[in-house]
Amino acid sequence: MADLVLKTALATYGHTAALKDRTVEPSTFTFAFEEVPKIIHAFRRMVRGLEFDVSEMAITTYICARAHGAAFTAIPVFPMRAFHDGAITYNTRTGVNSPKDLEGKRVGVNRGYTVTTGLWARSILQHEHGVDLTKITWLLSGDEHVAAYRPPANVVPAAPGQTLEQMLAAGEIAAAISVPVDSPDVKPLIPDALEIGLARLRNGGLYPINHTVVVRDDILAANPGLARELFSVFAEAKRRYVERLRADIESPSAANEVFRRVLDMTGDPLPYGVEPNRRVMEAVIQYSLEQGIITEPVTVDELFATGTHDLAG
Repeated sequence: MADLVLKTALATYGHTAALKDRTVEPSTFTFAFEEVPKIIHAFRRMVRGLEFDVSEMAITTYICARAHGAAFTAIPVFPMRAFHDGAITYNTRTGVNSPKDLEGKRVGVNRGYTVTTGLWARSILQHEHGVDLTKITWLLSGDEHVAAYRPPANVVPAAPGQTLEQMLAAGEIAAAISVPVDSPDVKPLIPDALEIGLARLRNGGLYPINHTVVVRDDILAANPGLARELFSVFAEAKRRYVERLRADIESPSAANEVFRRVLDMTGDPLPYGVEPNRRVMEAVIQYSLEQGIITEPVTVDELFATGTHDLAG
């Protein structure tokens, strides 16, 4: 067994299961997985305390953390992707009939402003529906993983004792992102959202990235070649998952069904590597600048570990 043991936080997906059950094993290191019931809690622990050697992380949390000097670097592995048109719900009693009607109103965002679904949902409002994001007051239910981050002036916390769920159901806020509410007055702002996202991809649009994988910089510096082997084992685990999807033997789930439909369109529902994802990563950087998640531009290449830029899998 390899001497290098890496404390790792990683959710169990179909495409990571072979790593978690040791069906796919690295040759120069060993994963020591810590099961984190909600993977978002690992993001905060990594950002604030460098508690893991390797950790899954939301892409916008990573970009924001790097802007504030975080001592970890991503490999171009993206274990979660999704379409986000359906994340936006609204109260039908608040005078909203179209996305543009959100201007001048308050819109809730689950947890922090830098949450990746929020970034993608706001980009859809701005770039697909012409919404001026600066004319909306964004109301948060939590704080940011990156403690040093300061949001734009039109981003404010919800008042103590208030929940976004209650406020949306009561019509005290017009809409919200990633705030499920069981109320006859609350409906998706964009009907047929999944089909719209898939159609956008089919017509050459973006396939949104949610998560990447980061590695502590001191671990990378002490172990040349580690980033490439990490990429290799993640890619092999994903390859086996895609084979099961293609053979229609993967267990049914909503996520698997979306990945299967993307597979039929593109041939790969979870592309890894810098070049296969350059355009979508450029969009993430652009939206992060537009929305005030970062204040200075970065390049795609500088976000990913040296030695991984030529990899694809």
